Amino acid sequence: MDDLRERMLEMVSNAESSEHPLSWFEDLYRHSNRDREQIPWDWKGPHPFLVEWSNENEASGRALVVGSGLGEDASFLWKRGWKVTAFDISKEAVEWSRNLHKETDIDWMAGDLLSPEQGWFGEYDLVLEVHILQAIPEEIRRRAYSNLAPLLASGGQLVCIGRLADEPNMEERGPPWPLNWDFINQIGEGLEEVEKHSSTMGRAMLGSDSTYEGNLLGNLQTRVLPAG
Repeated sequence: MDDLRERMLEMVSNAESSEHPLSWFEDLYRHSNRDREQIPWDWKGPHPFLVEWSNENEASGRALVVGSGLGEDASFLWKRGWKVTAFDISKEAVEWSRNLHKETDIDWMAGDLLSPEQGWFGEYDLVLEVHILQAIPEEIRRRAYSNLAPLLASGGQLVCIGRLADEPNMEERGPPWPLNWDFINQIGEGLEEVEKHSSTMGRAMLGSDSTYEGNLLGNLQTRVLPAG
């Protein structure tokens, strides 16, 4: 895993010095030769926090999965009755997902959170973001998160899952870069806060699950699962 992380960080460094700082996602997926062990964030199933949230929220409708990776979260939502659109910046990841989840009718698309499709805005009852914001360099992260809430239809829910920094000014060689509460509180600007909540996963992974619920004009409700 250390060798894999070092290769990933080298790709990240090369991308950051180019005109396309997120191109390393495509590089990593292509160099994996479709070996799932080479994708460090692949759970080979839905994220446990998403399963927990779904068990507590009997909702359905149109869902958009942001940075869908190998499609496990998208497939889970589809099986729970959602009509799912899933996008990733990596075309290789999109094709791989389509092949892995042939039994679904998920709309798999290549896309970029920094410039979402215009037809997505105001359309979704659920927008799901898992570990994407913390994989984006800080200098462009605000542009990314500011596009999340406008994707919601009236009354829609924004669910964000990520790693919480142990300390307010914690710095770590990333990605992923742990998120602090100040940043998390900004993700759902204009929405109404629901609740905040934290949990510890495994030995090393600290998770925070932020759920924002509201309409396009606001009413931010936040639910966060922080690390304990």
